[in-house]
Amino acid sequence: MSRVEVRKTHKLYIGGAFPRSESGRTYEAVDAKGRFLANMAKASRKDGRDAVLAARKAFGGWSTRTPYNRGQILYRIAEVMEGRRDQLTTQLREAEGLSPKRTEAVVDAAVDRVVWYAGWADKYAQVLGNANPVSGPFFNLSSPEPTGVVAIVAPQGGGAGPRAADGQGPLLGLVSTVLPAITTGNTVVVVASEAHPIPAVTLAEIMATSDLPSGVVNLLTGSSAEIAPWLATHSDVNGLDLTGVDDPELARTLESDGAENLKRVRRPSDEDWLREPTLSRLEQWVETKTVWHPIGV
Repeated sequence: MSRVEVRKTHKLYIGGAFPRSESGRTYEAVDAKGRFLANMAKASRKDGRDAVLAARKAFGGWSTRTPYNRGQILYRIAEVMEGRRDQLTTQLREAEGLSPKRTEAVVDAAVDRVVWYAGWADKYAQVLGNANPVSGPFFNLSSPEPTGVVAIVAPQGGGAGPRAADGQGPLLGLVSTVLPAITTGNTVVVVASEAHPIPAVTLAEIMATSDLPSGVVNLLTGSSAEIAPWLATHSDVNGLDLTGVDDPELARTLESDGAENLKRVRRPSDEDWLREPTLSRLEQWVETKTVWHPIGV
């Protein structure tokens, strides 16, 4: 008797669970030659609200964990990614039609990027914080604290721009935008690459089995042009990363919408994700708290 193949159903990742979209909508993900790969859940506005709610619920616990513990959890993500390296390589090669050598380089860079941020988890505060010189018998200390819930439109891949068709967006670009936000204690709602979402769903599965608390990262698949405006106008979102928004007019609209409720909005220029990372993305999602304290007798 021949067995029945177990076909994979790719879902959203919200609050540690993998639900289908409440709307029941789906869309087709295709490979570099336009051939069908999978049906993907197409997130709705309600899914976006659920993701923000899960991120807000997780923020208190995640932001108050010791930085060392956050680093341990991030390193665990890298360990599991390394174990599923072949799967990630295959998915990325199918999605963008890259050479095996190029695909392996991008996947290796993504794993290394997670390790890099894991290493900075208990060190960035010493670099970004400061003991300020003041006139008077006081200690004046500044320290970084997380911004809160950050909505991210991840690099899309397969679109416009120098980095569009070299395989960096769907996985390496996703890692490079999500990891700095959670390293500093924020929680995240991320809209994956619309054209190539499968590596992002696999990354969500990796995070779900890597001791990362539920709700720290929430992944939505579907139309970024549809989902991003809902997140930009959501009053419980504190930061907005527009890295993956290629349409200048849409980006300007989202910036304006975010400003209405005082979000911190990041709209970076096109980036080469294979370059060595810097602390700029860690700095982006922290607020500086300054404390005055009398020196005493």
